Amino acid sequence: MTALFVLAPVIVLAVSALTAIVIFLLPEEAGRARTRLNLTAAALKLALVVVIVPFVFDQNYPALGWELLPGVRLELRIDSFSVLFALLSSLLWLATTLYAIGYLHGGQHQRRFFGFFSLCVTATVGIAFAGNLVTFVVFYELLTLVTYPLVAHSATPEALRAARTYLAYALTGGLLVLVGTVALHTFAGASDFVGGGNPAVADFVANRPLAATVVFWVLVTGLGVKAALVPLHGWLPIAMVAPAPVSALLHAVAVVKAGAFGLVRVVDDVFGVGIARDLGVLDPLLVWAAITILYGSFRALTQNDLKKRLAFSTVSQVSYITLGLAMFGVVATTGGVVHLFHQGITKITLFFCAGLYAERLGAKTVGSLAGMGRRMPWTSVAFTIGAFGMIGLPPLAGFVSKWTLAQGALAADRSWVVGVLVLSAALNCAYFLPIVYRIWAPREAVAGREAVAGDAPPRTRPFGLMLWPAVATGVLAVAAGLFAGMPFAPLDFAGLIAERSYP
Repeated sequence: MTALFVLAPVIVLAVSALTAIVIFLLPEEAGRARTRLNLTAAALKLALVVVIVPFVFDQNYPALGWELLPGVRLELRIDSFSVLFALLSSLLWLATTLYAIGYLHGGQHQRRFFGFFSLCVTATVGIAFAGNLVTFVVFYELLTLVTYPLVAHSATPEALRAARTYLAYALTGGLLVLVGTVALHTFAGASDFVGGGNPAVADFVANRPLAATVVFWVLVTGLGVKAALVPLHGWLPIAMVAPAPVSALLHAVAVVKAGAFGLVRVVDDVFGVGIARDLGVLDPLLVWAAITILYGSFRALTQNDLKKRLAFSTVSQVSYITLGLAMFGVVATTGGVVHLFHQGITKITLFFCAGLYAERLGAKTVGSLAGMGRRMPWTSVAFTIGAFGMIGLPPLAGFVSKWTLAQGALAADRSWVVGVLVLSAALNCAYFLPIVYRIWAPREAVAGREAVAGDAPPRTRPFGLMLWPAVATGVLAVAAGLFAGMPFAPLDFAGLIAERSYP
């Protein structure tokens, strides 16, 4: 059984990698075969990860590795954190695949889109199962390269400029992560992910604290690009010219989450949270996260374009993960880690709905959403759930994350962080509630608008295929909050991950 689970990361990776190869080999006109292949592979990957979940809850498994150079190895390994991230990416890959099939129905270059889409998921799962920083960097850079064609998919001048901007930011951040990894290998001789921190890195910190501090900030700054920490976030709103499935992928599944995941790995499993605290780097990281949370919320207030408002919301919301990580406490870390999952399922709901509004009725701005509750009721219910989840209203998943973070802040004697969370929640209300009001505005408030139903029947292509994932992820955001206390729930997983960070 142990040997099987050692091979599990390779099997899961192979599903999406082989899918990408076959998609590239299929002719462009083989749409039905491509659709079946996409959905079968996405469902199979999710099933494989779900099967793994109970077996890693109480233990880790040995890494499967290949030596590249003396002392430098590629390693794949499953542990509780890798499985949580793989579960998120696999679950949302299935939802986004179904959504993208509907979104791109009748469009051009679907072979290219779905081929790189599968490679993107392959890179994300590779990041999840990376056993050390070397492996992480390989898949982290692969993610950058295979996401570029997705951002540039429409090939308009605006899309190409956005893709180049994204590439410049991401490659610069990736270069910093590479430099930090090389420096860590040079000074410490290892970069393996170890719960509580790598002992070799602890020795490096003890012997050369100044050099260790520099290496830490090089790594964090590089990861902060994809994690959209201010002022490294500039690529994210610009990349919103990408198709709606790509926007969902960037925010909820792959790129932004990869940066946040990497930050947790570096702090908890490379340096160790205790060593990081003694090194004096956690408090500055905490302040950086708090500034990003408030900045993103203030900028979201000024955006009339719906997707850009959601993008600045992501800048704010993803930094809750870093906030929990930097407070030094099991409860706070639990809140940060579970928010990685909860924010993913909630934000993808919002982007799915934004795409439906735009494609079904051409509504792309906040002002154009008036009366959508009557015209597209199912989409609007899902959007409302997503908005309330981002605000943190009970009993939704977002409430669980923010409540846990607030408890963690008090437990860690960081009461000022509670003030940041309250102010952020108020700002969330300020930029989400006006949208919800417009959507469900009384009939007389939107007089003159044609009150025509816009939700497609679930079996109608293409919009029916887009509607199902939006409703399903909205339901999941409710379920994750209602059943947060159940065994194997994301909160339970996050608690286990946090406890292992404080041996």
